[in-house]
Amino acid sequence: MTPGARLQSAIEILEDIFLSGRPADRIVENWSRSNRYAGSKDRAAISELVYTVLRRRAELSAATGHEDARLLAFAALALVNGEDIAALADGSRHAPAPLSEDERNALDAAALPGADAAPWIRLNYPEWLHSEFEAAFGSELEREMAALMERAPTDLRVNTLKTDREAARVALEEAGLLAEPCPWSPWGLRLTTRGNLPGLALYREGAIEIQDEGSQIACLLTGVKPGEQVVDLCAGGGGKSLALAAMMENKGQIYACDTDSRRLAPLEPRAQRAGIRNLQTAVLGPWHPGAADSDLAGLAGRADCVLVDAPCSGTGAWRRSPDARWRLGPDTLEGYRAAQEEVLARAAGLVRPGGRIVYVTCSLLPCENERQVEFFLERHQDFEPLSWAAAWPEAILPPPAPPGPSLRLAPASSGTDGFFVAILRRKGGK
Repeated sequence: MTPGARLQSAIEILEDIFLSGRPADRIVENWSRSNRYAGSKDRAAISELVYTVLRRRAELSAATGHEDARLLAFAALALVNGEDIAALADGSRHAPAPLSEDERNALDAAALPGADAAPWIRLNYPEWLHSEFEAAFGSELEREMAALMERAPTDLRVNTLKTDREAARVALEEAGLLAEPCPWSPWGLRLTTRGNLPGLALYREGAIEIQDEGSQIACLLTGVKPGEQVVDLCAGGGGKSLALAAMMENKGQIYACDTDSRRLAPLEPRAQRAGIRNLQTAVLGPWHPGAADSDLAGLAGRADCVLVDAPCSGTGAWRRSPDARWRLGPDTLEGYRAAQEEVLARAAGLVRPGGRIVYVTCSLLPCENERQVEFFLERHQDFEPLSWAAAWPEAILPPPAPPGPSLRLAPASSGTDGFFVAILRRKGGK
């Protein structure tokens, strides 16, 4: 493909993203499948431009005064990469049409916002969320929000039922991929080179899984042990369920639950591949506070640990999904908060005295994290918060975190995606 054709393809993908509201990664993947003539370098260049626009959309919009996908793509190349747009948009075959007078004037006058611009423009996040991020980070706001604009690394979790971390690292190296131990997770490896993971025997045989280190840390803090009864109440694709099952050494039982059977469908073959035998899945129907939980009646008051990996805004994963920051709205956030309250209340009925709920989000917003925990504890006087630091294994270096009983991870401070973990113990029992 010519540079002009790559630019036009990026514009078309961005227009689809802006108009449809669908996740960018799916649209880029669908484009690649429908345009197999595009080589790997073409796909990489197109993807790079698309994600540059998505990461820096507020800056580019402020610079040009427009939200048009075509003009934002031009601005990204001109202002970020220093390219000559007129030479690329020349109207030749497969290239964009030449610049209009209005586009030329907008680009001639465009400049990226300076240090005096509002932080939500310079750091590319919705203005309506500023107070939440300010409450979360305080003086670290600029540093953390800048880190959310960077690319995320690829982290792997080593399946200890099949191998250990060093053996997995050596096997990756022999396959041409370099990795280094993650600093906090005892099972984590961080890739330092790119490669085709699904093509590796190590991956196909279930010895490694793709999982951000922050997610691994959340699993570690559940403290699940062999022989326990464990519920993963919002299992989704089951990445955390697999990690918990390995921690339990195939002893005891883990119930991976979700309201959507399609999300759970890949989990059983993944578990089989990973050599896991103590996991079963359950599709949950509607639940109403105060009513018996018919789907999980046999577990009422019996679970040692209930993991609530709650539906949330996903603000902690914006490095991986930069378009998500522009899809999130106040109504959607309010819907997530209502779902979090419901799933926490449902979890409370499953925990035995002395057992625990481990509440996890990949959000950085206090309204989904600390305030949800406070609200839960007000309504459930038989639960108390436990310190994450006290639950952390003594032999492992703990990640840096703000003071308080709950753990908040963020890209600049911990090098992980943004995560929140609270441990809530039901009083009584052992």
